[in-house]
Amino acid sequence: MPPTLPFDRSQIQPGDRLCAALSGGADSVALLLTLHAARESLGIGLSAVHVHHGLRGEEADADQRFVEDLCIAHDIPLHLHQASVPNRVAQTHETIEEAARNLRYEIFTTLLTSGHADTILTAHTLDDQSETVLLKILRGAWTEGLSAIHPTITQPKGKILRPFLQTRRAEIESFLKSINQPWREDSTNTDTAYTRNKIRHELLPQLRAYNPNLDQTLANMAELAREEESRWQTELNRLLPQLLLPGKPVRGGGRAVSTTPGRSHSEVSIELDRLRPLDPALRRRVLRAAARQLGARLTFDETARLLALCGFRADPTVAARTGSSLHLPSGLRADRSPRELRLYRQQ
Repeated sequence: MPPTLPFDRSQIQPGDRLCAALSGGADSVALLLTLHAARESLGIGLSAVHVHHGLRGEEADADQRFVEDLCIAHDIPLHLHQASVPNRVAQTHETIEEAARNLRYEIFTTLLTSGHADTILTAHTLDDQSETVLLKILRGAWTEGLSAIHPTITQPKGKILRPFLQTRRAEIESFLKSINQPWREDSTNTDTAYTRNKIRHELLPQLRAYNPNLDQTLANMAELAREEESRWQTELNRLLPQLLLPGKPVRGGGRAVSTTPGRSHSEVSIELDRLRPLDPALRRRVLRAAARQLGARLTFDETARLLALCGFRADPTVAARTGSSLHLPSGLRADRSPRELRLYRQQ
């Protein structure tokens, strides 16, 4: 019996049309071959998608040829897409890594919405997960950020799966070597000018001296954070309709809500007496959820200043009194009245 790699099958159903993201690297090649070997037992259709990012010149061209040959050899339909990361970076000012990822996921979404596939599968590994968690810690992520790479992302049409999240990169390379299957190495993966590569090649090896099982530990942290966030979201969905108030209070009772198109989505108020009995963790989450409804993502410091404006936290730079206001870098403005905190986006 040929060697195989374990993968998470829990979200794959008979009849699913799966499309594997195929860069030509070891992880994606192993994913494609694993799915191909299991396609009859799973009862699935299988195709692949490769994105040429307009980077790395001849090396990227060779990656594409490798991918094409691999799919031809195994009679797997291939969706080829040409993109230009440099053009996107010039327009959006994203980093190269952000632009490449966003372009890929836009292409994945198009494949799902056009009906070419029910599910996109990416070959993220346990190593990718541990690197991502550490990167999030270094950048000061909230708990939801520590959940890092999710095994399943549900889209309006279809879903994205990561069935190798419990598989180590070393296992994958060992598997490919055992079947004499070559793969492509991206030369930029060794360039420590990129933060992720610096974490992979410099920081993680040092930290493993303190905990040889660090990668699994970080992956476990991601799973815990993901489950904690799911629980909190359930609680917030229950509480927010009782806590968030539209518009401004008017004399005699009731609230005045703007009839300007879109305006009702640009401001929200919270009664201070409703925030007061909440524990600190829930207060913080309510404020962040209110800001998200207005399209703003609060940092830790911005959230702390809002709590100070409400009188729930000491901050010498914030006056917790009626008539005080805050202008936050996220574009959010907060006004304190005798009874309420009002949040709105400046128009």
